[in-house]
Amino acid sequence: MTVGFLLCSDPLRPRRADPHFEREARAVREADAPLALVDHDALAAGRAGEAVSRVPVGFGPVWYRGWMLRAERYAELEEALLARDCRLLTGARAYRSGHELPGWIGCFGGLTPETAVLPLEPGGAPPVGERLTRLTADLGPGGFVVKDYVKSRKHEWLEACYAPDAAALERVAARFVELQGDDLVGGLVVRRFEEFQGRQVRVWWLDGEPVFVGPHPDEPDGESAGPGDLGAVRAAVRELGVRFVTTDLVRRADGAWRVIEVGDGQVSDWPSGADPAVLVGALLRAGS
Repeated sequence: MTVGFLLCSDPLRPRRADPHFEREARAVREADAPLALVDHDALAAGRAGEAVSRVPVGFGPVWYRGWMLRAERYAELEEALLARDCRLLTGARAYRSGHELPGWIGCFGGLTPETAVLPLEPGGAPPVGERLTRLTADLGPGGFVVKDYVKSRKHEWLEACYAPDAAALERVAARFVELQGDDLVGGLVVRRFEEFQGRQVRVWWLDGEPVFVGPHPDEPDGESAGPGDLGAVRAAVRELGVRFVTTDLVRRADGAWRVIEVGDGQVSDWPSGADPAVLVGALLRAGS
């Protein structure tokens, strides 16, 4: 069966692809592959039926390529599409595993910084005192990086992301939770700080194999070549078992390559300097 693509529509011109994804839309059209648009704003607001109203009934198996969605909203998207005889090739359970840190962290032991996780609802109180000490007891001495299940606030590095020692961690964690507010996803994550050098590299994986290695979209002029041997990362990706994911890698100060983030490939940003036809072609060849 022919594989199709769902892209986000332009909020101002809903019959056209969001400008951010127009290059990918063009690549899909040039590949003569089916393309339909979904309303991301409606999805994020919990109106999944409205969001998929432009998807033809019987559209078949699809890859989503669009803005990030909370796992709960993605599950609603999956349900609304199934009602139109359209099947996401990354199901809701797999999406959560690839998108949220607790879903993938167990498969990447030894490849990524030591991590502690505390489920926390938006508006909940961050851990303090002895509770925070117990949470981070296995992370060892030194600095810490704070984030939620999906995002950090790296642009507020000293205020709400990096704690140089345990004494500063309580303040940084509290500020992170405060600034995230209702956007907090899943809970609080505290990771052991590691000194990195150079820029990040993003590896795109499909069915357990790398299909593209290039710069991280936040650093489009950065490195485009990762480690020569991806064997250990490949094994972790295969253990995770999600068809389409990305891994962000960077060199540690001692030269070792480290995985600092895993993401669902459908909502990972494609680098502006790379040809989107490479990605579209790989997804089409993977089939349903």
